[in-house]
Amino acid sequence: MVRLMGLDPGLRYTGWGVIEARGSQLRHVADGVVASQAGDPLPLRLRALYEGLQALVERYRPAEAAVERVFVNPNGASTLKLGQARGVALLVPALAGIVVGEYTPRAVKSAVTGSGAATKEQVAMMVRQMLPAASMKQADASDALAIAICHAHHRASHSRLAALGAAGASRPGFGAGLSQRVEGQELQERRRG
Repeated sequence: MVRLMGLDPGLRYTGWGVIEARGSQLRHVADGVVASQAGDPLPLRLRALYEGLQALVERYRPAEAAVERVFVNPNGASTLKLGQARGVALLVPALAGIVVGEYTPRAVKSAVTGSGAATKEQVAMMVRQMLPAASMKQADASDALAIAICHAHHRASHSRLAALGAAGASRPGFGAGLSQRVEGQELQERRRG
């Protein structure tokens, strides 16, 4: 089984979730949030997130990680703070030599519920169905587990595509059309998300 960590970045709370995946089988390992103090100066808040995530990476030793992509919201200051927290969430696993995937909120919702327009409540319900042992005491932890599930599904799809490509290597063009369609769908998802 491969161990995956999902991260839902936020300056106040960064959700995290660790799962193990073997094909389509998923197993919950742990979940929670790393918090920073709202009244502290920004550098101290970012340091708290960094140190908390670093301790989690050292403790759970994921093989891969996934982070939700930032969407732009009307409040520029909030978007900037979220971007800074996201930078920490990308940096910590990268410094540990861990491959980091990125997914739009729509891609995460689609992977977990089958609909990119699902509500947070629908996503949380499906995460509970897929990972019944998960504690998910906060919504940020549920979101992080959903991101890890999304990554598990995407990596399984890429593995199947690679296997198809290897199996058809003796037949020119075999599997290439499927790979191009998947890449095209991912490009469309990035444009929408």
